[in-house]
Amino acid sequence: MSQAPLSRPALFGLSLFLIFIWGSAFNFIGVAVDHISPYWVTAWRLVVAALFLSGYAVFKGRRFPPLRDARWLWYGALGMTGAVIPFLLIAKGQISVDSGLTAVIVGAMPLLTILLAHVFTDEKLTLFKVVGFLIGFLGVAVLFMPDDPGFGLTGDWPSQLMILGAAFCYALTTVAAKRAPKTHAETGSAIMMIAASIAGVIAAVIYDPGGHVPNAVALTMILLLGFGSTGIATILYLVFIDRAGPSAMARLNYFPPVVSVIIGVWFLSEPFTWKLVVAFAVIIVGVMISRVGRPSLSTQRTDLPDRGRPRPPIPAVRPNRD
Repeated sequence: MSQAPLSRPALFGLSLFLIFIWGSAFNFIGVAVDHISPYWVTAWRLVVAALFLSGYAVFKGRRFPPLRDARWLWYGALGMTGAVIPFLLIAKGQISVDSGLTAVIVGAMPLLTILLAHVFTDEKLTLFKVVGFLIGFLGVAVLFMPDDPGFGLTGDWPSQLMILGAAFCYALTTVAAKRAPKTHAETGSAIMMIAASIAGVIAAVIYDPGGHVPNAVALTMILLLGFGSTGIATILYLVFIDRAGPSAMARLNYFPPVVSVIIGVWFLSEPFTWKLVVAFAVIIVGVMISRVGRPSLSTQRTDLPDRGRPRPPIPAVRPNRD
């Protein structure tokens, strides 16, 4: 991945773009699974992303490493935990769980991320971080809080557990991506989707051999998911993780559900409610609290690696092998 520092405006713009394309994915998946099986939604989505990302990497002049290179193992595994497994779990879970409750359950991902980051990276838990992330999760819950206070959490717990498993996979991928061998984002994302698409197609053929032909509506959703929410987003995801870290990515993941609701209001004529405003305000407060005590970009040293040790000459330790 590129080691050039990102300015605050560039990082902010990257955040907004990721929030939008991830937020729209909830809507696209919800429509697609009404027309084609979740296994083939996942498989076609990954195939489209793999073709796009491989072509983009070649266009950028990136060379794929030899198959014995450790990056194939690392990024292939990230493709499993960050794409195949959670895509299948969410698509299958959304057959009986609506997109609102899905968003709330996936909203546990940032909490899981900071716990894993505390154990496996140098991003340690603080009281402000824990409190801020809990408030952020509360904001997501408020956004999708139904009029029925029972919330339906006991209605279909196996499907809900699948979605929670997807949230854990996303958290694990966010932490593992920070520790993966360095490479260009275009190369890493292409390897992720190549491995993921192969596994996704195999799973679809085994579990649903006859449900692979999408109609026009499903095809449109698959293309939007493949190019945007999977293809472009994977490149930007790796760049963001490399430059901002797992905890910053975790904070970002509180906002896509808000975007999902806004898209529903704007394009699907869903009713606008006070919950949207309240939830957004609560999430903002939570994010601000979680950042208390965090060094600003202006005070961070850009010439030091993540764990604070002096950086050796880059050609000697981390050559550009692409």
